[in-house]
Amino acid sequence: MTLLNDPRTRRRRLGVAAAAAGLLSALLTAGPAMAIPDPGDSPATSKEVSKSARAEVRDAIESGGIPGQDETVHSDNIEHLTNIPKDALPGTNSDLAFQGRYAFAGNYDGFRIFDIKNPKKPKTVAQVLCPGSQNDISVSGNLLFLSTDSSRSDSSCNSTTQPATEKSSWEGMKVFDISDIRNPKYVAAVETACGSHTHTLVPERKDVYIYVSSYSPNAAYPDCQPPHDGISVIKVPRKAPERAAVVNFPVLFPGEGPDGGGNPGAPTNPGVSKTTGCHDITVLPSEDLAAGACMGDGILFSIKDPEHPKVIDRVQDNVNFAFWHSATFNQRADKVVFTDELGGGGAATCNAEIGPNRGADGIYDIVGRGDHRKLVFRSYFKIPRHQADTENCVAHNGSLIPVKGKDIMVQAWYQGGVSVWEFTDSSRPREIAYFERGPLSTDTLITGGSWSAYYYNGYIYSNDIAKGFDVLKLSDRRTDPAARVRLQELNTQTQPDYFD
Repeated sequence: MTLLNDPRTRRRRLGVAAAAAGLLSALLTAGPAMAIPDPGDSPATSKEVSKSARAEVRDAIESGGIPGQDETVHSDNIEHLTNIPKDALPGTNSDLAFQGRYAFAGNYDGFRIFDIKNPKKPKTVAQVLCPGSQNDISVSGNLLFLSTDSSRSDSSCNSTTQPATEKSSWEGMKVFDISDIRNPKYVAAVETACGSHTHTLVPERKDVYIYVSSYSPNAAYPDCQPPHDGISVIKVPRKAPERAAVVNFPVLFPGEGPDGGGNPGAPTNPGVSKTTGCHDITVLPSEDLAAGACMGDGILFSIKDPEHPKVIDRVQDNVNFAFWHSATFNQRADKVVFTDELGGGGAATCNAEIGPNRGADGIYDIVGRGDHRKLVFRSYFKIPRHQADTENCVAHNGSLIPVKGKDIMVQAWYQGGVSVWEFTDSSRPREIAYFERGPLSTDTLITGGSWSAYYYNGYIYSNDIAKGFDVLKLSDRRTDPAARVRLQELNTQTQPDYFD
């Protein structure tokens, strides 16, 4: 079903009930933000909303203010080609990576490989059971990498949950050989401090460096001690991946005392996450540049020496950003988009109560040269359609759509769906296309929606937490030239030079 083109006609007429607002407040003050609960290890919990909120959702659906439960809607310039439901892996779907004719889809229970030669009819090539949230995924050559950020009994794919207070517990990076795409082979594991929530590849000819992002240390955790103000750097020899090992732990937020030097969070900065590491890092190898989204801080750093990254600028937004989640450069490397994962991805923040500047994207210009470059804030962007109070919605993972002379990206917003938006004028961002489903429930806030939405070789691919793998076709004169750009490999946190 296609709804009206003008996003103003799709603005929700929903308020926010007191119970829902109280829930969000609790999420923001309860402690360090987490991406989502860990249904790969235990069932996801749902959250009841008030009777008045449920009534508002039903009224909005009946009046056409929001799509019906599980109904798909989109702008006229997007076509929903197909959806592939979950199969052998029932856990939460997470990130995506691409290589040649294949898409690699992370899941809290393992990963799934699709043949996308025909994007209208993707075929499952392999499903690998290997539990360990989030199973953030990437590929390089014959190697596939998975992040484990839940405490496990050991590093095997047969592991079970085990408290982080036990020294024998394991978290970190797993490495697979995908030379035989139908039969991935587990070849290496590297334990890292505080696990691996996400990771970023810095690939070189002979080796692959991995920047491992993790956070939330605790004095009771033997392998995750505070302060934890840096990242683990792993070196993986391509010809001998079994020799993968941590080669450095650069401190990005130096400071004296047990709390280190990052954003102190509350009570100094109420509603802002305390910086105890990074959530995600994006590198631009062609420019030897990286951007880090680090809980309460955004950073810009040089990766000329990949084993020893060097911070060159650091910014905070203690008014509107609660949790710096991810980053995306534009092609010219003179802008970076940071996302704020307000509520940790489990709250309804795309509504009138929260407003347009929180749980949004922050657009920063990069000014100056070399190690004197600075991040300068320009504006916020948030999807222009309010969501129901039963829909978790906030800025999440996206990628550039490669169009010369323009800055356009596609982005996931959980149950807010998939948005295509332009920030060529960094002070005046605007949405140009969208796709979304109606709420999973009209009575209960259930975690779902698009975790990642990326553009790859002419199509948009989305990994929906609950519904599975979606393929979208964008047809718009502003983005059509991107279809001529063909990549052999795409890990969005390792941004390519699309026009080299």
